[in-house]
Amino acid sequence: MGYTYDFEEFYQLENAFLPHNRNGVLFPRKINENYAMLSRPSDTGHTPFGDIFYSESPDMIYWGKHRHIMGRSEGWQSTKIGAGPIPIETNEGWLMIYHGVLTSCNGYVYSMGAALLDINKPWEVLYRTRPYILNPREQYEMVGDVPNVAFPCAALTDADTGRISIYYGGADTVTCLAFTTVDMLVDFLKNNSL
Repeated sequence: MGYTYDFEEFYQLENAFLPHNRNGVLFPRKINENYAMLSRPSDTGHTPFGDIFYSESPDMIYWGKHRHIMGRSEGWQSTKIGAGPIPIETNEGWLMIYHGVLTSCNGYVYSMGAALLDINKPWEVLYRTRPYILNPREQYEMVGDVPNVAFPCAALTDADTGRISIYYGGADTVTCLAFTTVDMLVDFLKNNSL
């Protein structure tokens, strides 16, 4: 992690976690007076396990209170999962878009899902999608440096309309853009939850 005041000089902070931790995503504001982050601890291999954890810090230097949020599940998220864009604050809770991986006979398939976390206790999952919300189907998602990838990277939300723009990697080769709304995604979550 790092910070800047002027986008000319940048300052690097200490590593927030022990090595072999991936998909670090900060929440956009403090929660219960602490900075908060989602991550996926792993090991020296190619992340043979993949669960999402929550951690917090009073100063962005010392991190603790690590809590397990959710682990792998069936189908498209059976090999590993990891946080994607910064969680979106909604009236219903924190909307988290995440990636899930399926190991197929042709290799890994990366798809997108969503979960709704409690607004004050983000380590508590209220809803989690059973089906994926986006899966590699287009040529640019299936063919490239790493085939069969729809990997969520960033999301912008229009506060007036609730429209969400999701930027995602396609086959680790191109940047793609998908659109939805907070209401549509939350409704889908509630009606299609594990």
